[in-house]
Amino acid sequence: MRISKTFAIADTDEFRKKLSVYADTFEVFALPDSCGNIVYGPSTFDFALAAGARHILVTQTGNAFEQLKQFRAAYPDFCFGYFGYDLKNETEILFSKNFDGMDWPDMVFFIPEIYLEVKDSACTIYLFEDNNLQHESIFTAIQSTEYIEKPSAATPLQQRIPAERYLQKVRDIKHHIAEGDIYELNFCQEFYSSGTLDAVSIYNNLCEISKAPFSVLFKWENRYLISASPERFLKKQGNKVVSQPIKGTHQRSADKALDEQYKNNLFHSIKDRAENVMIVDLVRNDLSKYAKTGTIKVDELFGIYTFQQVHQMVSTISAELKDGVDGVDVIQAAFPMGSMTGAPKVMAMQLIEQYEATKRGLFSGAFGYFTPDGDFDFNVIIRSIQYHAVTNYISIQTGGAIVYDSVAEDELEECYLKLSALRSVIFSRI
Repeated sequence: MRISKTFAIADTDEFRKKLSVYADTFEVFALPDSCGNIVYGPSTFDFALAAGARHILVTQTGNAFEQLKQFRAAYPDFCFGYFGYDLKNETEILFSKNFDGMDWPDMVFFIPEIYLEVKDSACTIYLFEDNNLQHESIFTAIQSTEYIEKPSAATPLQQRIPAERYLQKVRDIKHHIAEGDIYELNFCQEFYSSGTLDAVSIYNNLCEISKAPFSVLFKWENRYLISASPERFLKKQGNKVVSQPIKGTHQRSADKALDEQYKNNLFHSIKDRAENVMIVDLVRNDLSKYAKTGTIKVDELFGIYTFQQVHQMVSTISAELKDGVDGVDVIQAAFPMGSMTGAPKVMAMQLIEQYEATKRGLFSGAFGYFTPDGDFDFNVIIRSIQYHAVTNYISIQTGGAIVYDSVAEDELEECYLKLSALRSVIFSRI
């Protein structure tokens, strides 16, 4: 059982930065953060910290989801972690043999020794009764921490798939669409580098310029995930689940009139609507296994949401769960998320393995948390930097949906657009 105590915060932004420095003193931690963005409505917390592993589950594809159910049953507490994309090999007869520079396990979840939430200028710290640490000492340690931005040093980003080869691959994928093999495929590529990053500085700068509502800084065994994700995979609250897939991206402009035109162009884009509605149908199908009959709804179709760098087309699908359903089963049935695969889902994933050159690993997986009563909220791991502090490997993956009307050159430009903010926080600080 945990005991909580709440403290007032004078400066939330300053506390966030100090908290990130304090977090990095732990071997494993997660710092989920809305970065002040309430585009989807108020969040449970402004930001939170799960630090230190009282119990941890580290596992590979095989029976990972079942292990997680047993782990959650044994420790019904706050539980943070991720589902790697290649858990697809457990849900379907698939494989992953592409290059992997990060070498994350397929799944990591942990019960934090220290858990705290910050909301409306108040910090609530939750500690186990048998924890030798004191609420006051933790709060004082965070407050006394000094945040100093540190520079990075990295070689220029390289493209794992050369541009001309990428363009040809898009054309080849369109041939599969024309032949009727698939309707849509999410095709991604890796940009990589080598160097030393200060993950805490990078994360704080990324949060500042992106203000993504599902951001997270996560560390496990010298590997870091620095994510500015705008996309929710799946949320459960009570017996209701909600998914908010993103399909459709457009650049922004400093000119207000032009920016409004860009939003309008995205809303009326036949190509983006086609991408979006296919994924909506796929999500509805994924949720149907555990939803009560007649409760699956499309709450919003083709919603246009504005973020710092881009406009996005977002749809919202909800459902009521059947009685007695385990939340892990719901996640497994919907994983990987359709917005990062394509349709039909299994064939799309087979072709992803064929045409991509990098194992996705964490990218296009999901990071999030379970609450003690079994609710959960998970993002889609996109718009992210991955960094291995021992090998100094830096990895960024971006991509987009390929449909019949896709233009290869435009798809490449979309990759560069999604890369821009991530590139800037690395190289503008060198």
